[in-house]
Amino acid sequence: MTQYLLSVYNDPDMLAEVGEDEWPRLFAQVEEFNENVRTAGAWVFAGGLHPQETATVVRTVDGKVVTSDGPYLKTKEYLGGFWIIEAPDLDAALTWARQATVACEGPVEVRPFQDEPAADEA
Repeated sequence: MTQYLLSVYNDPDMLAEVGEDEWPRLFAQVEEFNENVRTAGAWVFAGGLHPQETATVVRTVDGKVVTSDGPYLKTKEYLGGFWIIEAPDLDAALTWARQATVACEGPVEVRPFQDEPAADEA
């Protein structure tokens, strides 16, 4: 089976509109989705990320390794969390993504992982 990354993108404006009393409902929806993925045997790993302000970027500039605070890309939306699932094909992964976007009430990007060569082929 192929592994897929389901990335959840957060919009700070949308998050600001979520009332404090709505967070338990959102967390419950996501946990229900998580349990459905586990039960179906598609679960590999998932995680939520701290806000983009907590990011540190490490890059090479003129041959030197440099670190900087904050996200690499200056965009409104940012990666807020993800799932790694196993699915037989893109259609099955998209079915999970449709359920994920309903659960977390945010956009979900679906991308397959590249196939890695077997250890004896490398």
